[in-house]
Amino acid sequence: MVHLKIDQKEVEVPEGTTILEAARSVGIDIPTLCFLKEINEIGDCRICITKVEGRRGFATSCITKVEEGMVISTNSPEVIEGRKMILDLILSNHNRECLTCTRNGNCELQNLAHKYNVTNITYQGERSPDTIDDVSPCIVRDSSKCILCRRCIGACKNMQKIGAIDTAQRGFSSKIETVGGHSLNDVNCTFCGQCIEACPVGALKEKESSDVVWEKLQDPDTYVIVQTAPAVRVGLGEEFGLPIGTNVTGKMVNALKRLGFDKVFDTNTGADFTIMEEGTEFIHRFQANDNLPMITSCCPAWVKYIEGNYPELLPHLSSCKSPHQMFGALLKSYYAEKMGFNPEHIFVVSVMPCIAKKYERQREEMTEDVDAVLTTRELARMIKQANIEFVELEDEAFDDPMGEASGAAAIFGVTGGVMEAALRSVSELMTGQELAKVEFEAVRGKEGIKEATVTIAGKEVKVAVAHGLANAQTIMNQIRDGKSDYQFVEIMACPGGCVMGGGQPIKTSKVRATIDVRAKRTESMYSIDEKSVVRKSHENPVLKKIYAEYLGEAGGEKAHHLLHTHYSEKKKYNI
Repeated sequence: MVHLKIDQKEVEVPEGTTILEAARSVGIDIPTLCFLKEINEIGDCRICITKVEGRRGFATSCITKVEEGMVISTNSPEVIEGRKMILDLILSNHNRECLTCTRNGNCELQNLAHKYNVTNITYQGERSPDTIDDVSPCIVRDSSKCILCRRCIGACKNMQKIGAIDTAQRGFSSKIETVGGHSLNDVNCTFCGQCIEACPVGALKEKESSDVVWEKLQDPDTYVIVQTAPAVRVGLGEEFGLPIGTNVTGKMVNALKRLGFDKVFDTNTGADFTIMEEGTEFIHRFQANDNLPMITSCCPAWVKYIEGNYPELLPHLSSCKSPHQMFGALLKSYYAEKMGFNPEHIFVVSVMPCIAKKYERQREEMTEDVDAVLTTRELARMIKQANIEFVELEDEAFDDPMGEASGAAAIFGVTGGVMEAALRSVSELMTGQELAKVEFEAVRGKEGIKEATVTIAGKEVKVAVAHGLANAQTIMNQIRDGKSDYQFVEIMACPGGCVMGGGQPIKTSKVRATIDVRAKRTESMYSIDEKSVVRKSHENPVLKKIYAEYLGEAGGEKAHHLLHTHYSEKKKYNI
């Protein structure tokens, strides 16, 4: 242990601890911009400077290790003036049109400028040239707002092991860039959106889709249906000041109805169909020992990743569409027929925690299913624009007949949830016997790769769950090299699963360092499942009715036509 003083407080921390970590351990806040624990620890922005007694200059607290007997000041006049000068320099090369920025009010740079009363820019001079990349269907990059903190690089390169962006050139000419300066649309970006979640300012954001949704809501000839993904309901409330992970399902439904949507349905219903189709597909493959392991296809960023990086392993991918695409297909076929609507007059909007869904919905294999995708953040902005007092809303229920879902569908929002939901149904479909316990806790947890062996109908099934594309890479290398003995694999691109998707409310680095956001949202998802009357997808009465009336058997010809698709090799670089 190392003993030191920080702002007159006696502190004891393990050897190897940084000044920043030591200060936080005793409740002392040191501001940061470039720092993200275990993702970007480079000491670049220097806003976290502190003064160590007996040393010249400042110590960058996020990378300076503590030493025995250190006496540190984090808030002396000298330190404060130093931070103000650093902020002044950053702001001198920053687009300061804050009122029209999507991060206005949730910008770490703006918060620091306010905290240190930086109201005038002393250092005026040449500005870096501005560029905007808005070619992709998901992400907009605005270099005029970039502060070169490199957090986006850390998320893409260190956490996801993609490396679609990096630092180019040096000195004043430094910039965050893709290979050859091309659009993110044309390089190896998977559109997971973790770079947006990491960005402290407005240099990265999702491509806005709310304008077209507002337009359709005002069109009397268009029947606008909205569906909401499971993870949205445990993230949306955060945009209105509610505690992290609060389940706001009822308020969300009420708000959507007030916005003017003709019907408000639950993507969880689509997730139950995914389990029926994917579970049936797995049973057929398992019994025939064909293309095992079968790998889930719910996550569009993961699908884009395998298409570009492991095309030879595509036969292992399930042919199922993702839940919202399946649901869109059913709304424009079964539901339209049942209600006597012309499918061409139905406009399906999906509210997702994910920006890759924006890419997925316009894939040539699935362009007719869903017409627009909103992120959780975009929906929050629409609710605010409509002057709806979200926190004051009464709870309302999803509309019938497409609003009923199982608890198994709810846990699609967390890593391991798809696997657990599938195992619940696969077990009972294969044995014809009811499970004594529906929870498969072996596939839950924070580990990047989770393994389990379950016995179904007297046979052992080895399964694996991976979240984050770095962990996906490990699994795929094992399969490619013949070192895997899995039969069933779930992969989600975002660490933690959809609850931490690229379209969820953005948390500052301080919040991320002090609160386990993932754990709170995950706990809420499992709570929804535990409180559900129906906890297995194949027992959903709506699902049973639609198979009986319209689809026929799971995996049958009609179901395959509507609910399945195909995936093919894609170039990593379209340049």
